[in-house]
Amino acid sequence: MFSCDPNDSATKLFCLFPICSCFNSRMKVSVVMPVYNAEGTVLQALDSLRAQRFQSMEIIVVNDGSTDGTLELLRNQPNIKLLDHSHRGIVSALNDGLAAANGDYIARMDADDLCHPERIEKQASFLDAFPDLGIVGCRVGFGGDREKQAGYAAHVDWINELIEPDDIALNRFVESPFAHPSVMFRRELFEKYGAYRDGPFPEDYELWLRWMATGVKAGKVDEELLTWNDPSHRLSRTDERYSIDAFYKTKADYLFQWLEKNNPHHPELIVWGAGRVTRKRVAILEQYGIRITQYIDIKNRQLNCGTPVILPNEIPDPETCFVLPMVGKRGVRDQIRPILHERGFTEGKTCIFAA
Repeated sequence: MFSCDPNDSATKLFCLFPICSCFNSRMKVSVVMPVYNAEGTVLQALDSLRAQRFQSMEIIVVNDGSTDGTLELLRNQPNIKLLDHSHRGIVSALNDGLAAANGDYIARMDADDLCHPERIEKQASFLDAFPDLGIVGCRVGFGGDREKQAGYAAHVDWINELIEPDDIALNRFVESPFAHPSVMFRRELFEKYGAYRDGPFPEDYELWLRWMATGVKAGKVDEELLTWNDPSHRLSRTDERYSIDAFYKTKADYLFQWLEKNNPHHPELIVWGAGRVTRKRVAILEQYGIRITQYIDIKNRQLNCGTPVILPNEIPDPETCFVLPMVGKRGVRDQIRPILHERGFTEGKTCIFAA
């Protein structure tokens, strides 16, 4: 059982549990919400959680050393488990929340997003109905300006297309297939495969890739159950751990592991995309021992690297090669996919998309 001591100088962590009989019994769902300087939004986020129709739920709020009025606001909030510690970052806050959770299912939530009233109930029911799935997300609404924040809005549209487990699994090397605060997962996953890791990478994406590498399956409720806001101070906009390069370095190791296991022609493969950015990222894969036999490009350009470049109509038969499309430009994957399918390639067997 989790416990904490206000006088424990080793952890410098103390708990503020408002008197509430619901904490005397085991909850089915624990909602973990890290908070840092969120005095302007945290109460609305909590209100959206308290409005949930699902009752067997505890709300764990981890104040990560806020320097504004967040902690004072939280001290007066009923029916939450409040943990407070010095500012150590989101990974420590998340893992402290997991340690305090007693639910069979863990739901994530951020202090600047909003849950729809049926979110927790529908995701818990989904995990109940599909015991072979370990992670469940949902479609999310984009809470921002689509014109000013077009890139983020396009990402939301993309993740909302990934609903079925196969689609999520096959596209996980393109980008993170989930909005982090929209997920719910079984507590046994972090107990068995480890919790969040701290490092120069996006902690949520690394977690999904690591768990899915072990065979964990993920799906989504095909409904919009969370409003994913996009404030200017969101970590994914301000922290280097969420840069494009950090995302690629994170996925490269897990992509190599997948190729090693699933590419029948390993370590050889053909890469679709011969641009400078793609070749820069391919160089990381080559450090793992991957050998690029050819590049595919719509223009038959000559590369200084000495690797042949072929046109799409020159792609060998799928029985003789494995193709890794790595074109990151949005919309181009939708053009590549039908070409490969028409030539007999099968995603997950003779090709896999990355970016």
